[in-house]
Amino acid sequence: MRIGSFELPNSVFVAPMAGVTDRPFRMLCKKFGAGYAVSEMVTSRKDLWKTLKTSRRLDHTGEPGPIAVQIAGTDPLMMALAAKYNIDRGAQILDINMGCPAKKVCNQWAGSALMQNEPLALQIVEAVVNVAQQNNIPVTLKMRTGWDANNKNAVSLAQGAESVGVQMITVHGRTREQGYKGMAEYDTIAQVKASISIPVVANGDIDSVFKAQEVLKRTRADAVMIGRAALGSPWILGEIAHYLKHGTQLAPPLIAQVRCLMIEHLTDHYNLYGAQMGVKSARKHIAWYVKHLPGGEDFRQYFNTLEDASIQIKSLCHFLDVLALQGDRMPKHAQISYLEFVS
Repeated sequence: MRIGSFELPNSVFVAPMAGVTDRPFRMLCKKFGAGYAVSEMVTSRKDLWKTLKTSRRLDHTGEPGPIAVQIAGTDPLMMALAAKYNIDRGAQILDINMGCPAKKVCNQWAGSALMQNEPLALQIVEAVVNVAQQNNIPVTLKMRTGWDANNKNAVSLAQGAESVGVQMITVHGRTREQGYKGMAEYDTIAQVKASISIPVVANGDIDSVFKAQEVLKRTRADAVMIGRAALGSPWILGEIAHYLKHGTQLAPPLIAQVRCLMIEHLTDHYNLYGAQMGVKSARKHIAWYVKHLPGGEDFRQYFNTLEDASIQIKSLCHFLDVLALQGDRMPKHAQISYLEFVS
């Protein structure tokens, strides 16, 4: 699997998710076996580039490549400037957001709203590609199947994007109208794959090794992208990659391994956000981790009362040490409900 000059270790990717796939989380997912990870969405609005929120999203310190940054906007010139701005700050791959269903994004006619205006969407793609090509940077595109059930134009948009130089396309198998409700459909992804020659990535409701295999078989896609199923179980990425390569299932990860990587994740998280904000934003990650573990709900409630980073880490270590008394590997548990997370 290649994107431009980058050869990826496997075909299991982490989806860009606002408020989740920051640098610490992307690095964690790669350590658990993800072949590729895309950043949170970065705005094309120049007046927001110097804000603390955007500056954190542009921080790639210590991140292993390829560094993929997703940009979003509605104006070709602004998107071109955003492309150059991110390239100058370390982006090695640029991904254009035409898949986000959030109202605050779509109300500005960005994200999946652009699928309603295909000429403008392709002008944006071409503007970004022109800047990227000058810097030998590949451009990818993430989109949905269309705006609603009566307006599915993923095939025509994919064909247009390929014609102006996009090198990979990811399709979430839902319309914008669906949000994250209902079930993803894969027939449209299969149609996109059959209509273009560049790599296609299938996204939506992939929550197990078997589902990943089924989706790849049904769509003939080149890779799968995992989003919400990685929340609390980032090791699912490595499990899927192993299964697709070898046809055998990995045992759940060792609690000792999870303990080590979770501490690294929290430490990096605090370093990026600072002690005060980091303590608060770490709570959602720990809630996802412990949701289906024995004693997890009680621990989550306790963890949410902690106001000190070092005490958070100590309490997490103690919780996992107690869990390890019941066995050396993480217990198997159901994936997080898809309706419980909205990016």
